[in-house]
Parts: sequence; C-alpha cells; structure tokens
Amino acid sequence: MYKFSPALLKQLWLTLGASLGFLIIGLVRGFSASALPSIAKLDPHLIETSEQKSWIGAIPPLGAFMGSMISGPLMQKAGRRRTLMLTAPLWAAAWLILGFAKIFPVVLLGRIMSGLCVGFILAPVQVYVSECCDPEIRGRLGSLPTLAMSLGIVLSYVAGNWLMWRYLAFFSAIFCAALFLTMLPLPESPVWLEAQGVDASNSIKWLHLSARATATVKDDDNEMNEKQEVRPSLFTRKVLFSSAVRKPLVVGFALLFFQQFSGIDAIIFFTVEIFQKAGSSLDAMTATIVVGVVQLLCNGVSTMLVDAAGRRPLLLLSAVVMCISMASMGCAFYFEFEQDSWLGYLPIVSLVVFMMGFSIGFGGLPFLLLGELFPAYYRSQLSAMASGVNLISMFAVIKSYHALDY
Repeated sequence: MYKFSPALLKQLWLTLGASLGFLIIGLVRGFSASALPSIAKLDPHLIETSEQKSWIGAIPPLGAFMGSMISGPLMQKAGRRRTLMLTAPLWAAAWLILGFAKIFPVVLLGRIMSGLCVGFILAPVQVYVSECCDPEIRGRLGSLPTLAMSLGIVLSYVAGNWLMWRYLAFFSAIFCAALFLTMLPLPESPVWLEAQGVDASNSIKWLHLSARATATVKDDDNEMNEKQEVRPSLFTRKVLFSSAVRKPLVVGFALLFFQQFSGIDAIIFFTVEIFQKAGSSLDAMTATIVVGVVQLLCNGVSTMLVDAAGRRPLLLLSAVVMCISMASMGCAFYFEFEQDSWLGYLPIVSLVVFMMGFSIGFGGLPFLLLGELFPAYYRSQLSAMASGVNLISMFAVIKSYHALDY
C-alpha cells in the first residue's frame, strides 16, 4: 500500500487551502454566465441594455487590475498568507452587496469589489504555493489553483442552473469564509520570512521541505540580502532592462496577454449567450455546464502532465488546438448551420475542443511560470505587474464582446 509522505500531505494541504482563493475567482468568472439570464427573467429593470450587460461582465477585471497593483506591495509587506486572509472578509462583503443589490449601480459596486479581491490574491496564491512546495512536486501542486478555478466556474454554472442570481451570490460568499478559516493554521512562506529577517525554521519544519527546497529558500534569501545592500528599485533602467528581469518579464507578459486574447473569458463570462446565438442543437445551459466540466477534467489531466511533458510542449500544443477550434467556431457562426443537422452540434464540439486545448497549456502554465521565472527579490512586484497585464487584456476582451456582437 502506497504511503503519502508527511511533506506531500502538508504541502498539499497548504496548496488546497490557498487554491480556495482561485476557486472563488472561478465563481466570479462564472457568475455572469448564469446570472445574466436570471436577472433578465426575474429583475429585468436592473439590466435593460447590452451596454449594461457588458459592464456586468467587464468590470470585475477592471477592479482586479487595480487590486493587482496593490497586491505586490501588500504581499511584500504583509506576507503571502496574511494577504489571503485580509482579502477573504472583503470578498464576502462584495458577494453580500451583490446579493442584496436593488439597483444597477449597486450591482456594479458588488462586481467591482469582487474583482478587486481577485487582483489582491491572483499573484499571492501562485507565489505562496511556489515558495512552499518541494521542486519535485511543485509543477503538479502549482497547477492545482488553476484546477480549483475551473471547479469554481463549474460550481457557478451548476448552482446558477438551480439558484436565482441573488442566492448564487450568497452561495459564493460561503467559500470566502472557508478561505479565511482554512488559512488560519497554515504557515507563512519561508522565503518571505527569511527576507524579513525572521526565523523560517518553524515554517520549513511544518512543511517538511526537502534539502533541495531548503537550499532554494537560502539561495533566494542570499539573493535578496545581496540586493538589499544596495536596494535598487525595479524601475531603474539598470534593473528593468537587465537580462535577469527583462527576459522573464517579456515571457510572462506575452503568455498572459495571449491567454486572454484567445477569447477564453468572453467564452466563460457569456457562454449561455454564445450558445443561444450560435444556434446550438443542445440546450444553452446544458451546453454551458458541459463546457465547464470539460475544462475541469482537462485541467486535471494537465496537472498530471505538467512535470512529465514539460511547460513548452504543452503550451505549443495548447495554442494549435485553440486555433483550430476557434476557426471551427467561426464557421458555425458564419454559416449558421441548421439545428436539425449534425452540424448543429458544431458550436458545442468547437468549444469543448477549445477548452481542452486551453486547459492543457494556456489555462494554468502562465501563472505557474510567474512563480518560477521571476527573480526572488522582485517576484512580488513582477508577479503583480504580469497579473495587471492579464487583467487589462481580460477587460478589453470582455468589454468588446457585446460591441462586436451588434
């Protein structure tokens, strides 16, 4: 019988706890797909135009962008774990405001607050997991937050099929409380503790970090201490254009930019509408749930492949599959195939294949690489900047969806 090592169990516990933050991000991303049809049916006075619809979907990434600019200094000063704990109550308040909203501006307030919290924890979760796991299992555990995000999207789709939009917001608030309670017994990142001049031995002992991981912590600490003697700002020409910063920054920015301009969040935020307008032979809500489940399963496969197959091959395969499936989806819209024809299933097949391609590479690997590529001393700031590029791209894609549709 296979026995799990204490190191794996403790690091898995920490990863699953931190991944609750990404699960809530999935709830934020999946909310509009289920909520917009519910609002149109139950509270049509709240959203009367397509412009208002677009803001319901697009304003969370705008709030997340602002949050990501704050998260870098916040996780540098307060620590990775404490940043997550501070965010949880604010996130719960955002969901409650959304659930009790009676007018459109209050709905927007709840959405932008939920987006702000997304920005607060987007980078800290990945950095926290990356710094607290052994290198041998970091790839698999580092992929779990993305898997949790997919689970959050599926939960939002499924719950939204049964719950009215207000109850869906209240349901989502429960996970914010779970995030706060789960983080209470967990240790702070040993890399951050060492950087603050605090003894990290208790954290290392709790996590059962291997000698190789402990050496990495010491190397990161030595790198930080060397930098702290001079304390150069990231935003000086010498630092920003140095190869140690420039190369990983370009790679990180490019991956997150192309991740969003694949159209992934336009699909996730407006899945039901897309299927309705594409004339799919399958019920729009059922098709939406199918797409969410496929993304979840494929993220699980990606989690098992990421260390064995390597990052680059998976990213290349992901890009090719997404390109082919989007071309197929474009044909479905352009030719408007009859629903009683087998081609009426082309929209659902195209989006399922797209989700498979996205999930095995561009879904989680860009975030995983943020924690691996950036130099330790500037990791917080660079991760926050990269998340900012990702979120502004997300806002542009989602906000332009309805404008391009009409």
